[in-house]
Amino acid sequence: MDIVAYGVVADERPLLEEAFDDRHRLRCLDLVLDRDTVSTAAGCEVVCSSVNDVLDAEVLTALARGGTKLITQRATGYNNIDLTAAREEGLSVARVSSYSPYSVAEFAWALALAVNRRVARSVARTRDFDFRLNGLLGRDFHGRTAGVLGTGKIGTAFARIASGFGMRLLGSDIAQDPACLELGMEYVERDRLFAEADLISLHLPLLPDTHHVVDADALARMKDDAILINTSRGGLIDAQALVETLRAGRLDGVGLDVYEEEAGVFFFDRSMDVMTDDVLARLMTFRNVLVSSHQAYFTRDAVGQIVAATARNVEDHLAGRTGENTLVPPPA
Repeated sequence: MDIVAYGVVADERPLLEEAFDDRHRLRCLDLVLDRDTVSTAAGCEVVCSSVNDVLDAEVLTALARGGTKLITQRATGYNNIDLTAAREEGLSVARVSSYSPYSVAEFAWALALAVNRRVARSVARTRDFDFRLNGLLGRDFHGRTAGVLGTGKIGTAFARIASGFGMRLLGSDIAQDPACLELGMEYVERDRLFAEADLISLHLPLLPDTHHVVDADALARMKDDAILINTSRGGLIDAQALVETLRAGRLDGVGLDVYEEEAGVFFFDRSMDVMTDDVLARLMTFRNVLVSSHQAYFTRDAVGQIVAATARNVEDHLAGRTGENTLVPPPA
């Protein structure tokens, strides 16, 4: 069977190639799958997509006409896939419902600590043998308040680390997690969380009611010296409102591993290009903002689990099975 995988990075490729045995012919491409590149999938029964691929109705129609039967996304999120159109085209769709929550939670803390202790500024200075401490003053997280929006597996892992720092925990979610309650987390309304938290970390899925959950009003409620971290989905934050907040001299720091308009930018080398996204370019100018390249999930443990789940999705497809990863089952 022919399989094509899109958006494959160098460190991921050997894991994918190892996961599929000699019965399958796998092609790994670093392309984004969209209407301009969909022809490269012709004749492939399985398409392994990434979060930056554009799987709208037009692309899904072209895939179906080219012989594709299964789309298996190497991610938990799937807001880039038109599931209704996939169903109408007779395409089955699967994802990776879970992988190591520690990979993302630990990276969220890496950003929080780096922002708080001005690590990027310090390293840039010391490379020039400037060892002054001016402007590097941070603060203890111990005794302060962490606000966790979204207390699923990743949010809970983040909360456990916060508890280890000796922080007070505030949470917001549609359901209270027993493990978080055992840590002493108090579940509150979002507005109260925004107002009281010294550190806010986002671990929500991107849904219509969470789109721009951090908007101008939410930012206005935050403490002037709050730290905001997002390792979930870029669309959770109104980036233009965030720029205006930072221009006003508010927020102690921001760590962003995701960005709403990251497609076509993140995962690529744009160092020789003119940055036409004015909002992203402006964010990068603030010295208290760290932007990373959607890498929170990128550990050997997590990527290995993602690849293994993707391989199982293909085997389930061949056997006519559905499971927890199935988003659209095969047509009856």
